[in-house]
Amino acid sequence: MGYKITRLRPVHGFAAETVSAGTIIGMSLAGIPVSTTHIISTAIMGVGTTKGPGAVKWGIARNIVGAWILTIPASAAIGFAAFWALHLVF
Repeated sequence: MGYKITRLRPVHGFAAETVSAGTIIGMSLAGIPVSTTHIISTAIMGVGTTKGPGAVKWGIARNIVGAWILTIPASAAIGFAAFWALHLVF
């Protein structure tokens, strides 16, 4: 994943993984559900940005964020359709 968004060296990967783990632990302790994929993707973008804005492939990042935005309404629509399909059958 790191090479598609930005080029990472081991130290950058370590930083992204450490921040991601801290964020996931903190959110878990607070009882807030989070997506580990979203967190690591964002951490990789953040680490890439430290090397300059041009180091991140923003087109790919834009596609990732767009997919995040579409995930919730798409899941709701599929859940709604599945509920009604099962409701009609049973």
